[in-house]
Amino acid sequence: MESSSVNDGQLAAHIRAHLPELRDAEARVAQVVLDQGAELASLTIGDVAALAGTAPSSVVRACQRLGFRGFQQLKLAAARQAPRPAAGQHPASQDPAARALADTLRAAREALDGLTATLDPTGLRAAAELLDAASRVLVIGAGLSGAVALDAAYRLRALGCAVDAPADPSTAQLAAGLLPPSAVCLAISHTGATRTTVDAARLARDAGADVIALTSTAHSPLGELSSRTLVAGGQDLILGLETVASRLAHLAVIDALALTLLTLRGASAEQALFLSAGITADHLY
Repeated sequence: MESSSVNDGQLAAHIRAHLPELRDAEARVAQVVLDQGAELASLTIGDVAALAGTAPSSVVRACQRLGFRGFQQLKLAAARQAPRPAAGQHPASQDPAARALADTLRAAREALDGLTATLDPTGLRAAAELLDAASRVLVIGAGLSGAVALDAAYRLRALGCAVDAPADPSTAQLAAGLLPPSAVCLAISHTGATRTTVDAARLARDAGADVIALTSTAHSPLGELSSRTLVAGGQDLILGLETVASRLAHLAVIDALALTLLTLRGASAEQALFLSAGITADHLY
């Protein structure tokens, strides 16, 4: 098949058919093209080279060995793989609701996919171990992070942890300053720079308690004073959706943290979950 005859839905089959002919670096480039699909159209040759762990020159050679004149022609073929709107529907660029939905889902996917790059399983386990050993857990968060804090408090309480999650910033700071050294403060902030959250976390640290930070920024005021920093939901997303996407990523981290803690606590956590499930069932029709 010549590259000029690669039509919708045929690019992947064309590449797979030629994979055995490619050398190591070129085969990695071809695999990136397969993995990216229509999204390849938004990438540069440098992006593809980085994803394949090779040089841009190898990307060009791979394109030519696949029958394309160069990377730009391959991008055009990849762009044709994008699904077209059904008859009677407006393109996303003309329909604000369709565009909003597509942008929101894309931002959410990017935030969740980014967890594998920013969240170290070793750090996640270390944070869970701190929570497991804590005599008390104080969970703090302001604004949209406050909703994540409430969810985290519920999950930890259901696993048998003694949890406090005051919504009022002044109360949170007072509770943080009164923590014993055996306690842990779980501080949640998208930016890692929310003053009320950072101030409460600092009070907890000064009281001798460990601080676990959950934030979207690798280097932040909150991270600087924390014992463990869990990074999830980067900020390089669609403008206006950064906080929403990061909140989904933060909730995913809370879920992973709770599952890790469940494994560490064993029977006691399972007993607490059984009690929680019974209480929930009592409130169902």
